[in-house]
Amino acid sequence: MQTFTSINCCGKLVNLQTPRVMGVLNLTPDSFYDGGKYNSEDAILAQVALMLNEGATFIDIGGSSSRPGSRMPSVEEEWSRTGKAITLIKQHFPEVLISVDTVYSAIARRAVDSGACMINDVSAGLIDSRMIETVAALKVPYLMMHMKGLPENMQDNPVYDDVLKEIIDFFSKQLSLCRNFGITDILIDPGFGFGKTIEHNFELLSKLNLLKIVGLPVVAGLSRKGMIWKTLDVSPAEALNGTTALNMVALMNGARILRVHDVKEAMQCIKLFNKLDAAN
Repeated sequence: MQTFTSINCCGKLVNLQTPRVMGVLNLTPDSFYDGGKYNSEDAILAQVALMLNEGATFIDIGGSSSRPGSRMPSVEEEWSRTGKAITLIKQHFPEVLISVDTVYSAIARRAVDSGACMINDVSAGLIDSRMIETVAALKVPYLMMHMKGLPENMQDNPVYDDVLKEIIDFFSKQLSLCRNFGITDILIDPGFGFGKTIEHNFELLSKLNLLKIVGLPVVAGLSRKGMIWKTLDVSPAEALNGTTALNMVALMNGARILRVHDVKEAMQCIKLFNKLDAAN
């Protein structure tokens, strides 16, 4: 099956033949790693400038924590964090490609109207039934992630007969819906840590190349996840080395975008991967 190698972000064609980095900007007070760090305009602008200077192609803004056990905010609560940040960032970095991490179609519409060019939905349209048709109308790329359950209960006791098969079946079904509504640029994120045990996560990573059957670019969000720091018996703050190690595995298994907190190290990983790839 064909794998699409570029996406159209508000008129800018982004080639994914070379892997890219999506820098994470969490605006929530309770995110698992960096909650509360970016609670002022100066802090937001400084972090965006740093990530862009280090090589990020996309900045992914989140106004709702999706860590295990977290409570989903209302639309207005989430927008109070996200909306101001989008406007602020676009004023200072007008060419930046902003992705917005949300499950709400109302947020998606407001975000694109404010300058965002991609929607990152951890529920792939299952939480808000109007999300897919809204993204289609907005004509922006749609990053859909696999999640079993909701953030507040997804890690209670996730069970699969075959984790890869269920994820592939899920994406095939959601892809059909997206195509029926007319979405042309779609990416998939297998959802490491979202309704999956550590064993599920490592099986998924080791077989990530099998997702190519879906025919869409794969985004890997491994950055400082529990599968890393729990396995290494360290804290999320000490999980950068493990993140880099698994990012390389993801690249070698076909990931086209690394979604990370630490852009410089991810870019170094991609540079080494490209050198290795060119030697084959």
